Amino acid sequence: MKDRIRKIMESQHMTQQVFASFIGVSPGTLSSIFTGRTNPTLNIVESIKSKIPSLSTDWLMFGKGQMYLDISASEDGANGPKLSEDGQPMLDFSGANNSAPISGSSSTPQNEGGLFQGRQGVYGTPNNYPQAAIKISDKHERKITEIRIFYDDQTWETFVPKK
Repeated sequence: MKDRIRKIMESQHMTQQVFASFIGVSPGTLSSIFTGRTNPTLNIVESIKSKIPSLSTDWLMFGKGQMYLDISASEDGANGPKLSEDGQPMLDFSGANNSAPISGSSSTPQNEGGLFQGRQGVYGTPNNYPQAAIKISDKHERKITEIRIFYDDQTWETFVPKK
């Protein structure tokens, strides 16, 4: 099962630290599973399944079937995993406002539609970000006073412009 957990982590393009935080377990717990010191518990399986509902529990626990539930098995495909253009599954952040807040951010106000409202992932990223105003400050004209070139034999040359 640890190999399948690692495969999930890789398919989500997450490091071990990020994946542990994503599923809500300590990085040490995940490390112990990968080193073989401990076996995955039901809590780990439930944590992974709650964060990635399109993941097949049979595949995760027993290695049977496909990694993700069949998209055609759902009525309109809305409950299946979102796939990128190359067929890789992508995380769905549309329900990000329903999950537990990240520590330290519970007092931070969020927009009512959720943190990632209107975002569709890398391939659907909108191009309507606000443009920052660029202010060019007027600086006095600078002039080169000298140029030094250092050589690997510990010598150098200095060039000074003609005035």
